[in-house]
Amino acid sequence: MACFIVSAAEAVVVSAVEKAEEKKESARVESGNEASEKVSIPFSRKLKWLRSLLSGGAVLLMFEHVWHGEVVPWFPFLTAMSDPADAAEMFHEMATVGVSMAVLVTFVWALMCKAADVVVKRAAQDDAKVNEA
Repeated sequence: MACFIVSAAEAVVVSAVEKAEEKKESARVESGNEASEKVSIPFSRKLKWLRSLLSGGAVLLMFEHVWHGEVVPWFPFLTAMSDPADAAEMFHEMATVGVSMAVLVTFVWALMCKAADVVVKRAAQDDAKVNEA
């Protein structure tokens, strides 16, 4: 009923962390503390990937809930909020299904970041070998 709210809330938090990380990274580059030889994907870019995954999933789930009539364009917007029994069921769904989906997306993102780091490191090693030869 409202499981998409969990992913949307996580996307908002990740967006705030992403902006803070971008500021830290730009300050590091401007101060010259960034290692010039180190080739890696900035953490802010990885957070952007997570934000995109979470936001896209939340939008698709919201569309699905609108399609099934569980989200409406008038107050209280979620049909489950009009009845206390339905609201309890909705909160249970958010706590189980919504949280498990958000955790799964975050876990897949972590695997994706690890794989991207391996690929970038391997490419940098290959470039170094080519330059040595």
